[in-house]
Amino acid sequence: MTKILNVNNLGKSYFSGSKKLTILKDISFSVEAKDTFCIVGPSGSGKTTLLGLCASLDQPDSGSIELCNTETGNLSEDERAQLRNQKVGFIFQDFQLLPTLTALENVAVPLELQGNKLASKKAMELLEKVGLSDRLDHYPSQLSGGEQQRVALARAFSNSPTILFADEPTGNLDAETGEKVIQLLFDLNKELGTTLIIVTHDIELAQKTNHILKLKSGRIVENTTMAK
Repeated sequence: MTKILNVNNLGKSYFSGSKKLTILKDISFSVEAKDTFCIVGPSGSGKTTLLGLCASLDQPDSGSIELCNTETGNLSEDERAQLRNQKVGFIFQDFQLLPTLTALENVAVPLELQGNKLASKKAMELLEKVGLSDRLDHYPSQLSGGEQQRVALARAFSNSPTILFADEPTGNLDAETGEKVIQLLFDLNKELGTTLIIVTHDIELAQKTNHILKLKSGRIVENTTMAK
């Protein structure tokens, strides 16, 4: 299988005043194309920091990341942004929808930025897939949390990403709504052949993926392939 993400000896630290805080140390793993992969661990273990580094939103202090066959450490900020726009999708815990745009407009924006002349049509199709064809003209404030996350799901898949990063995608949802969103996420992921990497503290969600990487105090303590 093709490796879509290779992480080698990754390290990341921050300074708090004069004190150096090591967030991640000696992190190495790889993810295969079209796989489902989960990063788990307690609060403060470095999960979200690792996700940001893998997605090329930030740069490590040491080590290397190869994302979609591209060594990200050799890229300028503009080149990394271009890589994300072309290859990467994101889903966040707090939805991050634009409040002044309708559901349809929120999903169409990434497509319009790419110059896609069929942006509205594709956005409409994606919103239909997530069961929101009757909410196209609604603004985020007029949608429930679950509906907002479904709009975010449609937006994440709008540019047909090679790899999708989801940071606590059910963190702001009740259990029943979260379950429906996760089912949609996995269904869309399978249908569109995307690689899925999820950060979560939800063990039930983690066990739905093919691989679980467990962090503790910035180090890998477990790297498990799940029996399916």
